Amino acid sequence: MTIRHLVVVLGDQLNRDSSAFDDFDPATDLVWMAERRGESEHVWSHKARSALFIAAMRHFAAELQREGFPLRYAKLNDAGPDDLTALLQETLQHLKPERLIVIRPGEHRLRTGIQSVAAACGVQYVERPDRHFLVSVDDFAQWAKGKTELRMENFYRWMRQRHDILLENGKPVGGKWNYDADNRGSFGRQGPGWVPRPRAFKPDAITQSALDDIEATLPDHPGELDRFDWPVTREQAEEALADFLDQRLPAFGHWQDAMWTGEPWLYHARLSTSMNLRLLSPAEVIDAALARFHRGEVSLSSIEGFVRQILGWREYVRGVYWLSPERLLASNALRADAPLPAFYWTGDTDMHCMRETITQTLQTGYAHHIQRLMVTGNFALLLGVAPAQIHEWYLAIYVDAVEWVEAPNTLGMSQFADGGRMVSKPYAASGRYIERMSNYCTDCRFKPGEAVGDNACPFTTLYWDFLDRHKARFWNHPRAALQWRSLERLSEDQREAIRSRARQLRIEYSPE
Repeated sequence: MTIRHLVVVLGDQLNRDSSAFDDFDPATDLVWMAERRGESEHVWSHKARSALFIAAMRHFAAELQREGFPLRYAKLNDAGPDDLTALLQETLQHLKPERLIVIRPGEHRLRTGIQSVAAACGVQYVERPDRHFLVSVDDFAQWAKGKTELRMENFYRWMRQRHDILLENGKPVGGKWNYDADNRGSFGRQGPGWVPRPRAFKPDAITQSALDDIEATLPDHPGELDRFDWPVTREQAEEALADFLDQRLPAFGHWQDAMWTGEPWLYHARLSTSMNLRLLSPAEVIDAALARFHRGEVSLSSIEGFVRQILGWREYVRGVYWLSPERLLASNALRADAPLPAFYWTGDTDMHCMRETITQTLQTGYAHHIQRLMVTGNFALLLGVAPAQIHEWYLAIYVDAVEWVEAPNTLGMSQFADGGRMVSKPYAASGRYIERMSNYCTDCRFKPGEAVGDNACPFTTLYWDFLDRHKARFWNHPRAALQWRSLERLSEDQREAIRSRARQLRIEYSPE
C-alpha cells in the first residue's frame, strides 16, 4: 500500500494527545517505533534508564495496537542496524512514505539525524507542534531575544503571568514571587523520622520482558535492575502523581534540599520520569498540585517551590537547550580538563556523601536535585572535570535523563561551562554545605572544616583551590565577589598548602 504519513514516536514521546496523531488515517498512515542498542550505547547508559524507556515504549505500543493503529515496531534484538536513524533510513527506503511526521526529538543529535535521513530518502520532514510543554521553543527564543544573560527567575515570573498561576489581580499570591528562602530546611541531628514511601510498581509481563532483554543485551552496562519499580504506563503515572500529592507534597517544599543516609526519596515527587516520558503533562501536574493548595492542604511556600520547578525550571532549561544546543554542548568557560574519576561508575570512594549518592544512583538510577547539583556536580566542578565527560555521565546514569533537560542542568547550572549565560554564578560549596544539609559527614573519615592534612575533606580542599584558581574571573563579580573575597582570610602559606593538596587529589582521582 502507499504510505501517506510515517509517524515517528520516540521513547520520550508517549502521549496519546500528541499532534503526531492528528488526522491519522489507519488506511494510509503508519506508526513507527524502534528500540535500538545505539540509544543505550552512545553514552554508556544505566540499565534502568534503558529499561524504563523500553518498558514504557512497549506498553504504549500495545495501547496503540489495541486502538487499531497500524504499527511497525522494532524490538531491541530484532534484525537491522543498531543505530536508530540508520534503521529509520532503511524503513523510508522500503516504504517510501510521502511525509515523515515527527515531534521535535529531545536531543539535537537525534533531530539532525532524522532530518538527514529524511532528506537523503527524498521524504518530506514535517515537525509538528509539541503540545506537551507550556511554552514553545519559538516563544522562548522570543522571550530570550536581546538578552545577554538569561535568568530563570525572570522567565518564571513571565510564565506565572502568561498562565495566570498563583496570582491575585495580576500580583503574586502572598505578595512574593519566590519562597525559596523557606524551602532550604535540613533535618538536623534528629533526622527525617518516618517518611512515607513512594508508590512502587511491580514489573508486569511487558516490563519484565524489557528488564530481561536489557540484562541479556547490555550485561556490562552500569547499574542494577533488582529494584526497578518505576511507573511505565499512563495509569501508573497517574497513581504515582496521586500518591505524591497525598503523601509527600505538603512537606516537599521545606525539605526539598535536605539529604539523609539511606533515604533516597524523602519527600520528592519521583515524577520526572513520567513527565519526561510524557505519561504526565506538566499542566496536569501543576493543576493537580494547585487544587490541593486551594483546598488548604499545602502551604504557599511548598506549592510555590513545586510549581517553580515545573513551570519555571523545567520549561526554562528546555528553552535554553534549543537556543543553541551545539554551542551549549561544546561549552567550557572555566577551561576544565580533568578526567572523570572512575568512582563515578562504582561508588568506590572514602567520601561518604559521594559513596552514598553514587551507590544509590547505581541501585535505582535516581538521585534528587541537590544530590546531583551539590554532591556529584559540585565535586566535578571543584575538581575541574571536563564538562563533556560529566555531561555524558549524567545523561547515561539517570533514568529521567533526556538531553534537553540534562545538558542545561549539567553544563549551564552545575558546571558553569556556559560562562554564566544561564545562571549568575557557580554552584560551588565546601564540605560545610553538605554537613549542614545532611548527615553524610557524620560517618565520613574526612572533616568538612579542614582543607589540608590527612583528614581534610576533599570538597573543602578543592573548594578553596577552586576559588584560588578562578579569583581573577570572579573577584569583582556582582553576585560572587563576597564568596571569593573569603580568600583574604587565608595566608599565602595556607593557600600554597591547599594548592599542593589539591594537586595530590587530582592525581589520586585520575582514572589513568
